[in-house]
Amino acid sequence: MLVISNLTKRYDEIVALDDLSMSVRPGRILGFLGPNGAGKTTTMRSVFGLVTPDTGEITWNDSRVDAASWSQFGYMPEERGLYPKMRVFEQLHHFARLAGLDSATATENIDRWLAQLGLTDRARSKLEELSHGNQQRVQLAAALVHEPAVAILDEPFSGLDPLAVDDLAAVLAKLAADGTAILFSSHQLDLVQSVCQDVVIIDHGRVVLEGEVERLRDDSEQRVLEIDVDGRPFVSERATRANGGRALIDRDTPITDIVTEAQAHGTITSLRFEPPNLSDLFRQAVRR
Repeated sequence: MLVISNLTKRYDEIVALDDLSMSVRPGRILGFLGPNGAGKTTTMRSVFGLVTPDTGEITWNDSRVDAASWSQFGYMPEERGLYPKMRVFEQLHHFARLAGLDSATATENIDRWLAQLGLTDRARSKLEELSHGNQQRVQLAAALVHEPAVAILDEPFSGLDPLAVDDLAAVLAKLAADGTAILFSSHQLDLVQSVCQDVVIIDHGRVVLEGEVERLRDDSEQRVLEIDVDGRPFVSERATRANGGRALIDRDTPITDIVTEAQAHGTITSLRFEPPNLSDLFRQAVRR
């Protein structure tokens, strides 16, 4: 298990990390969320020694992370780090060898990842000749070519079309099923909800919400109640927050009273009552 314990990091007067603790379990996908500037990238860079925290520690399987640990980790930074004029196979081979693989194993792994990511026919292409989506796939292959025990991915879905998103989500699900511990950061909260089992939300360098996604939704003190009257959204005055036809109410609010209220305005054409989604939980957690 990757355990991040009590990290703090200051840049002069700016507090980037404020006693932050979290863990990433093998075989699980954890969504790492927060507003811009919340401390996500600083945390991920700290795992790889690219940022030195002021206090706290990071351990992998109960040992402090070091160069030996990093060889078991895969990192996909938000600022992509591949060589535009280098051919795809050559640079994947370069990164695999840097991770400690011998040439034959590196070649075998590269062929498998290129096939899995639909890039076999682009192996001899220069990176700059590929579309943005395919460059993303190559960057992912670079992070995973050495079959890491931990994969940390910063905005891996950025700029991908829906089909590419589905492909990448399937890749992550298979990795987790095979025992890889996966942490990824994304602003696409609907995607995080569908892909991740666990979530950590941070704000101002502190954890403000964490746990299993479905349990957090079920345990919320609020519920989403969407009602259309004569085909138009109806929002009760009992709603604590509304977004168009979407309204959050206290979970104990009598629904029958709101239904009666809605019927006084016309015919109910649709009604949905459900736990809040991850976007709702995120907004509540980081409300300022």
